[in-house]
Order: sequence, then C-alpha cells, then structure tokens
Amino acid sequence: MGLHGVKAVFFDLDNTLVDTAAAGRRAIEERPPPPLQVVSALQSKHRYGEGEARAVCDKVQAKLLKECHDPAKMCITDLRISHWEEAIQETIGGEANRDLAAECYYLWKTTRLQHLTLAEDTRAMLTELRKGLRLLLLTNGERQTQREKIEACACQPYFDAIVVGGEQKEEKPAPSIFHYCCDLLGVQPAECVMVGDSLDTDIQGGLNAGLKATVWLNKAMTAPVDTAPVPHYIISSVLDLPAVLQKMEHNTNAKLETDHMASSDE
Repeated sequence: MGLHGVKAVFFDLDNTLVDTAAAGRRAIEERPPPPLQVVSALQSKHRYGEGEARAVCDKVQAKLLKECHDPAKMCITDLRISHWEEAIQETIGGEANRDLAAECYYLWKTTRLQHLTLAEDTRAMLTELRKGLRLLLLTNGERQTQREKIEACACQPYFDAIVVGGEQKEEKPAPSIFHYCCDLLGVQPAECVMVGDSLDTDIQGGLNAGLKATVWLNKAMTAPVDTAPVPHYIISSVLDLPAVLQKMEHNTNAKLETDHMASSDE
C-alpha cells in the first residue's frame, strides 16, 4: 500500500494491538487447571473466601491504575509486590505477608503474559501495511514490563523499530519521543500517523508532535469529554485502519487534483 504523504504509522501496544486489560482480568479470574490464577490460588491454597480474594485483586487493580513508578527509587517488581502486600493487609488485616504478596504477583504476571497475544488478523494487517509503509511500535511504560509484553506477544517481526517510553527521557505525549521515532525511521512528522487508544497520550502526543494524522481506537465508541483532544479519525477496531489510510490517500489525491486544476486556471 503506497500512500501519498504517509510514509510511516506508529502503533501503541497496550489495548491497541494487544488486549492487555483482558489478559489482566483473565490472570485474576480464570480457574485451574493450570495455570492456577490468583483468585483460585487465594481460595484453594490460602483458605480465603471468594469475596476476600476478589477484594484483594480489585484493590491491586486500583493501585495499578494510579501507579507512579520512579525507577531510581524502586524496581517495578518490588513496587508491584508492594501493591499486593498492601491490598492483602487492607482486606484481611494482621501482619504484612510479603511472601504471599510475591506469590500473587508472580502468578498474576506470568498468567497475564501467557494471555497477551497478537491476533492472527492483526498480524496479517501489519504484514500487508508494511509492504508500503514503515511501521513503529511506540509504547509508554517501564522498560522491563513493556519489553516482557513485547516478547510475550512476539510482535517484533512486524515492526521496523520499537520504542519504549521508559527507555527515553520523555514518554508520550511529549513531542520529543515522537520526533525520536521519526528520526529512527528517517521520516518527517507530517509523514506519520499515530494509532492508539489513549486520547491523553497517543492522540494528544501525535497532535503535539505535528503528525499528519491521529487515529483514536475507541472500542466502546463512547463520546470523549469536551476537554479531550480531538483525533483526526476514530475507529472501533484496529482492523479498520487500512480503510482510514485509504480514505486519507483519496483525500490527498483529491486535493492534489484540485490544486493542479487551480494552477492550470492561473
């Protein structure tokens, strides 16, 4: 697919190319046989009631959503074990149980990674797009965590470059990381499209960096709040992207034709 004006597409990872949220839920909720997920482990091995086990997991999920990680102060593993330790103590009370917290964390992490997959139709789309465009994976997050996800879903062969925010001076939505990506691929911001599920990081970042277009993946097709950044395009599935790129090409061709006619008239 050759496109006038578009030379590269940047893709977000979590909840754009892979369903990280669903993988996390499955790590908590699925029943054995193996792997033994967290709720089941707390019930069967540690005699927690189902309500207690689920309360612990819900508290951890809430802590993950509010997580602020400074790698200079603590490694991501210690921080996330602490989430489980605090959640267990908040739910059950008594002495802190670091060993149980570590067991829960590693079980959750291992199971989540097992469920992180790049769907076959997504692989096919990326393969087709890469015939005419340069593709780059741009993901925010702590270096170790994101690299483990990338390896788990085996997405490396589909991209010309992979950039992890935790390895850079700034993450999305800072313009600097987008410009770094452009330099890696040898393209200009006005030749690039950003695709992602986050208005605050993916879309705002693409706008900040002056990219040609931003494409918001809005699976629920919910209306953004009035103060949210406005994407150029909205899709409900990442598989809708090729149609958007074709629409962009059509619009560019139409503008080129109009400009040519105008210059001829002069």
